[in-house]
Amino acid sequence: MDHGDMTGTPWLDQPVMLHSSRMATCSLNPSQCAYRNGHWRYWYESDHVYALAAVYFFVAVIGVCCIGFWTQRFAPTSLRKKTWWQNVVARIRFLSYRHHDVAIFRGRAPSLGISLLLGVGAIFFLAMTLGPQPYYWPNTPTLSYGSSPPIATRTGWMALACLPFMIVLPTKANMIASLTGVSHERLIVFHNWVGWAMFALALVHTFPFIVFHIWKGDMVNVWNTSVVYWTGVVALIAQAYLQVFSLRFIRDRFYEFFKATHYLAAIIFVIFFFIHCDFRLSSWDYFIATGVLYTLSFLYPQIRTYFEFGLRHRASFTMVSDSTLKVTIPIDTAWRPGQHMFLRFIHMGVHAFTAHPFTICSIPVTRSSTGKSKLTFYVHPRGGLTGRLANIASQRPGFSVPVLLDGPYGGVQGRPLHTYDHILIVACGAGAGFSLPFVMDGLVRLARGAENKLLKIQVVIATRDTQLVQWYEEALMEYLEDNGLEIPSESLDISVYQTGRSNSQGNSTFKGAEGPAEKLDETIQISRHLPINVFSGRPDITKVIRDATLQLEHSVGIAACGPKEMLKTVQDEAAAAQVRIMNSESGAREVYLHSEVFS
Repeated sequence: MDHGDMTGTPWLDQPVMLHSSRMATCSLNPSQCAYRNGHWRYWYESDHVYALAAVYFFVAVIGVCCIGFWTQRFAPTSLRKKTWWQNVVARIRFLSYRHHDVAIFRGRAPSLGISLLLGVGAIFFLAMTLGPQPYYWPNTPTLSYGSSPPIATRTGWMALACLPFMIVLPTKANMIASLTGVSHERLIVFHNWVGWAMFALALVHTFPFIVFHIWKGDMVNVWNTSVVYWTGVVALIAQAYLQVFSLRFIRDRFYEFFKATHYLAAIIFVIFFFIHCDFRLSSWDYFIATGVLYTLSFLYPQIRTYFEFGLRHRASFTMVSDSTLKVTIPIDTAWRPGQHMFLRFIHMGVHAFTAHPFTICSIPVTRSSTGKSKLTFYVHPRGGLTGRLANIASQRPGFSVPVLLDGPYGGVQGRPLHTYDHILIVACGAGAGFSLPFVMDGLVRLARGAENKLLKIQVVIATRDTQLVQWYEEALMEYLEDNGLEIPSESLDISVYQTGRSNSQGNSTFKGAEGPAEKLDETIQISRHLPINVFSGRPDITKVIRDATLQLEHSVGIAACGPKEMLKTVQDEAAAAQVRIMNSESGAREVYLHSEVFS
């Protein structure tokens, strides 16, 4: 029995079994049977040969990433100081930070590390598709080896093997993220590319059947009598829709429409793909694995929301400036700088049915006497839910609504930033609040003195919000007071560049890196308690990063959040620093970069 042997309009026209039979007879002569039953050609073992091979490939890649992540995370301090270790880490980080501009992507290509993984995947699937021979059986009008072209058989099984990984990768709480330390939002790129690999394999699976049945002269008949063919076409159309709309230039233009139809198209795809497979060999194993893994990934955050956080929390809203909304949620839990939460606001109409990600802009209190910690979020309203919340907050400051919490997710993986000699935080636009928890965490470590080697916290913020300095300082002062910490002096350096302020000639001072920023007159300084310097113009990010990473024998931890162009500059300079480390040039002995993807 092979792909073409299962006919009949009704689905499941045979008794339902977990696996179909592997028993086969061969009416050909011995040499022909031996050829037909070869390792790379035998239909009745094709799931083991091709689908399991694809699964093993994915597991091997995940395993290598897992080993690398946990080895680096638990490496002892004595090992971290060794030159060869620093060199290996620098090479890995260079692959993670270095990007190239590619016109076809309308921007930056994935990092060299991701591109390398994608290249290895492409080589594997191309080799498994085009390597084995033949592509078509040498059938004649009187001789038949089977109705499934070998190239179609193997690509179909490999496409099916991609299904569990493609479905699970974008979920918030998935096993791959837990094992590799790569947060869910960073796994989206692999979800997208596994989807493209699966789609390409599905196309190669489909067209040989069309060629074969046109040659045989029964294309119309099999379409009318076999449920396999039209269900496969429906699944392929749904998959094509998902992949084409995932292209950045299409997705960005029609994002709301794509978001609203994405799950519907995915459900249609899985249902018709399931019917198409019709329990051939071990095909249902992959749907069962997909269902179990997705269900666990879906249920975990729901259970955590209701049993860990409960339904008792309320979020209050205040406009701290004309363009910044502050969201505050008192809570008794723990989180790390750079993490984000998904918030579902109750009593907000249709928005109550969707959870929205927000970067946490605070850290837990360090003294039990101060009571509960506060989850704080600084949001730039852009319309939709955030625009509606901002409108209400401007009319009713301090209003609150019940909120459901899911998280925290993401954050700095491996060593915390406060373990480095020099912390550098670069934030632009809506990313200003992102820097606050790193500063707060660094201030706690500075207060511990000899317990920590942190020497300096440097913050560079570019913003059009002329009221940012006021609410930024208030947030830091509130945290210092709540935790009984003294105001730092030499160890903290905050520079705010107001890109929307006009200069004395009345022209915009939004300058490029080549234009030096001008320090504003002290008479208009808003900051009164913290060492915050305010400038007019745009910071030279390249110089800032280079100066920090050229410090002799220092370890530098960088956190960055902002628009793509700013992140591009930071990533390029962080990659250049890795090259200096690899070449034993003068400068920092270690440079780490954490980039915020929700910019």
